[in-house]
Amino acid sequence: MGLIDAPNKVPEQQRRYQAAYKAHTRIWRISPRSPYFLTPYNIVLWGTTAATMYAMCRKIYGKNTWFSD
Repeated sequence: MGLIDAPNKVPEQQRRYQAAYKAHTRIWRISPRSPYFLTPYNIVLWGTTAATMYAMCRKIYGKNTWFSD
């Protein structure tokens, strides 16, 4: 059984997290899976920010749609 015979990974992960903490690494960047979560998050975050700023600037200039003159 995989669940019963699984090795205990807690000490290994605890050593990795404590070493990264001592090196002043942010907690959300310590995990090896962090890039897979942070990359799409940053794309969506900065993409929506850029789209909002674009639409806001167009609204300031009196244009009420995304593409028309």
